Amino acid sequence: MPEPSELPDVRLTVRLDRPPAADRAYVLYWMTAARRPTHNFALERAVHWARTLDRPLVVFEALRAGYRWANDRHHRFILDGMAANARAFAETAATYIAYVEPKAGDGKGLLAALGAHAAVVVGDETPMFFLPRMYAAAEAQLDGRYETVDGCGLLPLRAAPRAYPTAHSFRRALHKHLPDHLFDRPAADPLEGVELPRLDALPASVADWPMATDLDRDAHLERTIDIDHSVPPVERVGGHEAAHSRLATFIDQGRLARYTDDRNKPAVDGASGLSPYLHYGHISAHAVFEAVAESEGWTPTRLATEPTGKRRGWWGMSESAEAFLDELVTWREVGYQFCHAEPNYAAYETLPDWAKKTLAEHADDPRPDRYSPRELEEARTHDPLWNAAQNQLRRDGIIHNYLRMLWGKKILEWTRDPRQALEVMEEQNNKWAIDGRDPNSYSGIMWVLGRFDRAWGPERPIFGKIRYMTSDSTRRKYKVGEYVETYAELSDDDIGIG
Repeated sequence: MPEPSELPDVRLTVRLDRPPAADRAYVLYWMTAARRPTHNFALERAVHWARTLDRPLVVFEALRAGYRWANDRHHRFILDGMAANARAFAETAATYIAYVEPKAGDGKGLLAALGAHAAVVVGDETPMFFLPRMYAAAEAQLDGRYETVDGCGLLPLRAAPRAYPTAHSFRRALHKHLPDHLFDRPAADPLEGVELPRLDALPASVADWPMATDLDRDAHLERTIDIDHSVPPVERVGGHEAAHSRLATFIDQGRLARYTDDRNKPAVDGASGLSPYLHYGHISAHAVFEAVAESEGWTPTRLATEPTGKRRGWWGMSESAEAFLDELVTWREVGYQFCHAEPNYAAYETLPDWAKKTLAEHADDPRPDRYSPRELEEARTHDPLWNAAQNQLRRDGIIHNYLRMLWGKKILEWTRDPRQALEVMEEQNNKWAIDGRDPNSYSGIMWVLGRFDRAWGPERPIFGKIRYMTSDSTRRKYKVGEYVETYAELSDDDIGIG
């Protein structure tokens, strides 16, 4: 693979265009989306400034308490990542500080206090959740140079000219634009061999803030925070160490080679399991792509020379590798590009016109089976397969790939109308899924209602021209007995609720 390049201009946003304050104490990297010490464009940019100005580098990672759906599950996964980052940065020339907000609003003013002593502030950039509003608000809090860096995917957010209505149209755009950016990649270890001045102590105006020092699981820090404690942590551990371990297992144990055959089988753990780590920035799409390319013995000469828009054949890799890259790149990044172009991406009104039209025409159709949001959340339906999927979500924080689509389609069928279906899907996904609130997660929710899809026939009650799925057809297509037996009858104690 080619060597890492300097930060491409298309990934950089200068939010406060002021000269670096070279007399200040350090360069500050405000870590919010790329929560990792590796393959990190923003960290690389901050290292560049620290070396240029001969200043210490401070890496500041914070965890808010006041965001919607804040609960023990999401907090614990992020705290795992913070603990891993503390270990990693302790071995480098950078100073890592972690702040965990005890209750909403307690951290107000901390970024400004840190920024007042920063020659430059470098931050992440993502279209995800509340973070764009937070980045904009920071402009009023900082008095020096402030930059943000897009490290969301292989294709920079600003490299595609518009939001794309279907995966096929976006895939064609990828084939056209990605070759110009594919080898602009971040360094695997931006701090390797880097020597910087050390920071002796935080400034007095910052030193009184209670920084978190015991972030490990056995400290149970999430239990002390003013958040929702009804959603328990999952067994899966967060952080860049766990993410890279999972990636290695996926490739080295042959699961990548079997991906095409296994990923949709509920009884087989055929998926990569990387979605939560990509969501929290514990691993980058670049790192995943590099690992896949290396396992395939891939060289750039195998890349197709013309855009095709087809799922297979463009990369010049094996069928399973190309299927996996279609998920990692096409389906993941079409969501990021859409959310970047459409800030109201979670609104029903942003569905395609054909979908809104057909759903409106069938909004008053009789629903033979109707369940309340509470009954759905507690997996109390007549359908054991659906109940199993919901219980997997509640216990493990994920739903099997194929069944996640069925899960949403049944919610559309069983709720009052399409708008309530969207409300229920969003609430359940964002509350219980480890990768909830992600652009890719919203792609899945909105796909149920027609986004990134096309009209299908025959026209049906409730669904209209929206793609239709049933539990019976899923049972005919895949062996689901073992999956249902594992999850359908889980109690609250089994899930960890109580």
